Amino acid sequence: MHNDTVAVLVSNLKKVYRTGDSYLTVLHGLNLQVYKGSIVAIVGRSGSGKSTLLHLIGGIDAPTEGSIVVRDRHMETASETELSEFRNRYIGFIFQFHNLLMEFTVIENIMMPYLIAHYQVDRAYKKGMELLSRLEIEDKKDTKPNRLSGGESQRVAIARALINDPEIVLADEPTGNLDLKTAEKIQEILFEIVRSYGHTLLVVTHNPSVVEKADVTYTLKFGSLNRLLAESE
Repeated sequence: MHNDTVAVLVSNLKKVYRTGDSYLTVLHGLNLQVYKGSIVAIVGRSGSGKSTLLHLIGGIDAPTEGSIVVRDRHMETASETELSEFRNRYIGFIFQFHNLLMEFTVIENIMMPYLIAHYQVDRAYKKGMELLSRLEIEDKKDTKPNRLSGGESQRVAIARALINDPEIVLADEPTGNLDLKTAEKIQEILFEIVRSYGHTLLVVTHNPSVVEKADVTYTLKFGSLNRLLAESE
């Protein structure tokens, strides 16, 4: 259950991409308010700008116009160094493709963001193992990613995203490459962990069960958001 603190505030957001001599407007006049501790789902067709929106909120990309305020930080005016430090401390990313480093073990992959931020090996290991336990793959801690199933790899990616105890988690089709049964299980665990820690989760998805369990759902169409489903007041 969310509180009344605004975690993410997007105002009059516009994103235009240039391709050769032509311009493609992906998002225009978009507004979004996400409350701390809430789970917000965004659905829309392929190419509707869902991933672009997450990248803008996370400071991976910059808007053409408009403002994005995350935890009182104006993302559109921050420097690359400031954005990098801010992301590592306050934002956790979960992508459709896990992007694990193949030369490192599961626990090493998970510990890496924590070590960059805090340099505390013992604490990083303890937190990593706690997350692996909650994700039910603690027995895979010394395994290399190429020995994992798709579902196991995505659980590792979730643990890596949560290791720094981020206030905001941005998930881009986190179960999009998994079979339905595995996707349902991982989504259930992710929601349970996010709610127990009080994280704010913004998830782009096509999974109907995610939509059903989110506090608020928006559809993204023609560059604008429409609220589809809200929790009972």
